[in-house]
Amino acid sequence: MTRFLFVFLFIIANAFSQQKIETKKVPSTLSKHGITIQDDYAWLENTTNKEVVDWVELQNNLSEQKLSELVKNYNFSFKIKDYDYLSTNGLPTKKGKYFYSIYRVDKNKPIVLYYRESLNDSGKLLVDPFDLYKDANVILSGYYPSKNSKYLAFKISPNGSDRQEIKFKDITNKKYLDDVLTDIKFSDVSWNSDKGVFYKKNSNKEFFEKDSTYQLYYHKIGDVQSKDQLVFDTSTTKSNFSFFTKQNKLFIVETSEDETTKNYYYSTIENESFEFKNFIKDDKTNLELLNIINDKFYFSDEKYPWGNISYFDINNRTENTVLIPQVYSHLLIGATFLENYIICKYNNMGKYYMSIYDYTGKFIRKFEAPHNLEFNIQFYEEKTNELFVTFSSNTISSLNYRLNITTGANDIYFNDYIAPKPTLFPFNYFETKTITYKSRDNKDIPIVIIHKKGIELNGNNPTLLRVYGGFGSISSPNYNTGLLYFMEKGGVYAFAQVRGGGEKGKNWHREGKGLKKINSINDFVDAAEFLIREKYTNPNKLAINGGSHGGLVVGAAMTQRPDLFKVVVSEMGRLDMATLDKYTSGIHHFDEYGNPNNKEEFESMLSYSPYHTIKEDVNYPTCLIITSENDDRVPPFQSYKFVARLQNRTTQKNPIYLKVNKSAGHSGNISSYEKWVKQKSEFYSFIWEYLNN
Repeated sequence: MTRFLFVFLFIIANAFSQQKIETKKVPSTLSKHGITIQDDYAWLENTTNKEVVDWVELQNNLSEQKLSELVKNYNFSFKIKDYDYLSTNGLPTKKGKYFYSIYRVDKNKPIVLYYRESLNDSGKLLVDPFDLYKDANVILSGYYPSKNSKYLAFKISPNGSDRQEIKFKDITNKKYLDDVLTDIKFSDVSWNSDKGVFYKKNSNKEFFEKDSTYQLYYHKIGDVQSKDQLVFDTSTTKSNFSFFTKQNKLFIVETSEDETTKNYYYSTIENESFEFKNFIKDDKTNLELLNIINDKFYFSDEKYPWGNISYFDINNRTENTVLIPQVYSHLLIGATFLENYIICKYNNMGKYYMSIYDYTGKFIRKFEAPHNLEFNIQFYEEKTNELFVTFSSNTISSLNYRLNITTGANDIYFNDYIAPKPTLFPFNYFETKTITYKSRDNKDIPIVIIHKKGIELNGNNPTLLRVYGGFGSISSPNYNTGLLYFMEKGGVYAFAQVRGGGEKGKNWHREGKGLKKINSINDFVDAAEFLIREKYTNPNKLAINGGSHGGLVVGAAMTQRPDLFKVVVSEMGRLDMATLDKYTSGIHHFDEYGNPNNKEEFESMLSYSPYHTIKEDVNYPTCLIITSENDDRVPPFQSYKFVARLQNRTTQKNPIYLKVNKSAGHSGNISSYEKWVKQKSEFYSFIWEYLNN
């Protein structure tokens, strides 16, 4: 390893010192709109260069050494496994004729897919990725039975990246087919009966280059991929699109490159000759398509930001009918369309419920979630008119219920293979509340706060504050046994539902995107100040964390107000906004962040870009920056550059660690249970160490 690249400085002044890495600077500039940006670490973008490979290895060795030491010092790994063993599992999902469940049968191998012919069967192995690939790093990322459940298409990520493969299995004969589809990216799989599938194909040559997923193909079962028919192509216009099949039609929703207009198409598919009708042209109303049934287009309208359900006939767009009005301040999270019912899922300040309607808009029944739990509808049993639903929360694992739409009866569901278990903790052991705090511009920002009931809130509690806050995403409770142990040990958990997310409807997203993206960051900083002001914690006891878009928010919050935080953990964060349009999927997110080809928007992005707002004279909080070498959604070198710049300043005394997951993508190390446990135990051991010493 070349001496000019790395200089080792051993600092033993205190227990938290880090073996520092001085990274070489290679002067480079980026000029846009008359603005010139100095970028001394652009050379780290060449991930195949040996110097970069060696630099990543050195960073990883130091972080792995520290994280391994901390995992040994604390009990998180053991507790996560113990709590997982004592937790309950959800119901299988019914798709077509069969019930499907994902299991981890070997702690060192990928998840497998089982199926049942009836709910009370023991289950049979259907797909084992390790058996196919002989590689413990592959990930089963989706499965799609054909119309009559004759075949199963399933997606595999061989290296954790978004570039995937599709394989097939004959369910009846229990045989894998020879068909293999490669270069799949950002794609669902939609069947044409049992005859073939539609899929999106990526044509990138370089791993991290600007995305080029612009082609929709049709594959007939039994053919080789080279024979697949090109059905739809936006390579010239660079517009993005989604697709699905419904009632013998293929539907395509095309979004223009600048994300201002949408076109909707359909084609009949039975004869496999695809001729598209453009039934909505250049729509600028930003409809949210919910479903298309019997030529009725069901959607949620921007006029009703909390969510409504309206419809029109695809052959007569001029007549819109509001079927289910919005319920003000009650967020419509989603709608499930059954043969005779529409089930609307709502949230109101942390309380979840479902309202059931028929297709005339008549209200049938309401079911409220017990104990303020969140829920997912797993399947509907038509013969008994029952919904099978799994409830859960941040602190309570799966509770399975069946709800009778006719009578309103609701009962916990068990069978021979879904056995009853006591809850890991009593329902009232942890206190969960959704409240609001005031932002600097006087907006009411929701925040979820959880802690062990009865703990003294004296301003000295180790606290983890999380965020996502982008793309209109609606945060939901996520049962996490690592977090459970953190709170069991006296930690406080908070999740700030900042603008840019969708927790308060479409306007909430609008107020935190594009030129208003700074609101997401300011709201998050204000959340930290609220927790400190209300005596939940103090700056020496506060850790912040976010992934992907959330990684951007925590990175920007740290560079804006480093005095508020003790620990910062950014995972797969978008940390360099100046190169948004240069790599991978950034070109699809101009509506969210801004278009760098527009001067005003480019200047706005630079104003909060974490990499570009690092100051030379600030000692930033202790950082763990996590990325993955195969992350082709947010390239890992954004994290490399961020870490290099933070480390390479004489004023930086707190340690800055870079953890690069090998053979993994945007979701991190999740291919096996042992890797998943290691990832969680490292995270919680790290924040516990620095919040308590």
